Amino acid sequence: MKAWGIVIASMVVGVFAVGSHAQDPQPQPAAPAPSAASAEDCAACHGDAVKAMGGTHHAGVPGGCAACHGDTSEHMRSAVERGEPGTIVAIPKLKANAANAICEKCHSKGAQMHWSGSSHESHSVSCVSCHSLHPKGTPPQNLLAKPQMALCTGCHLQKKAQLMRSGHMPLREGKLQCTSCHNPHGTPNDSLLLQTSVNENCYSCHAEKRGPFLWEHPPVRESCLNCHDAHGSIQDKMLKVKVPLLCQQCHQTSSHPGPAYPAMSRYAFNQGCLHCHEAIHGSVHPSGNRFFR
Repeated sequence: MKAWGIVIASMVVGVFAVGSHAQDPQPQPAAPAPSAASAEDCAACHGDAVKAMGGTHHAGVPGGCAACHGDTSEHMRSAVERGEPGTIVAIPKLKANAANAICEKCHSKGAQMHWSGSSHESHSVSCVSCHSLHPKGTPPQNLLAKPQMALCTGCHLQKKAQLMRSGHMPLREGKLQCTSCHNPHGTPNDSLLLQTSVNENCYSCHAEKRGPFLWEHPPVRESCLNCHDAHGSIQDKMLKVKVPLLCQQCHQTSSHPGPAYPAMSRYAFNQGCLHCHEAIHGSVHPSGNRFFR
């Protein structure tokens, strides 16, 4: 009888055990977490932005949209589950240093290698202040948000006023751009100049002023900006001051008095030093010590 009791008890326990397992719900497979979205995934909501990106060099960046906007999983999951997009890295909303750090992951060499510590970087200028990452229509050169002159003069108002003067660099006519002389991403030179000095910058176009000269004019050799205003002037040839007053800032007036000249004076005609000293940038003539020829 004792043995039968043990058998019956074990059978009862087995029945309850089987019943309890039969009532447990079957575990459901977990929904796969969204991974970093491809451009096709983003196009479902951001069709215009993805289309615009397709015409730029950014279209082939490894990682797609996530390379700049970070992990898109939460952004997409929230949009599907709650109908509202979740958090994502929105570059225009970031502070300048955070936004620039994203761009510098790829753009830290070549023309951008001197960005860190440059005047624009130190004034908290963001890459997206000048560049449009998702341009509308045909992508502009270098993804600029505006035409270059309008972009630069939006901050540099004094230079904008100078470029509106009668004597000016031909930026308004489209023959030059600000980047013809400056690198906005930074250089080791003053004023973000492309060359090591003002004169070297000017010589890149005005090679005839380089020399070498037998007779050199010291202020010319020192800096073109001693006499000229590089962005624009109301004087002829973009001079800072009208001659002869410009020349008389260095040269005494005893032998060549300033205005007004007597009517019969040989200096009366236009009162310009350059009518005689025409080789003012330097002379190669044996008798050119006074820059007459």
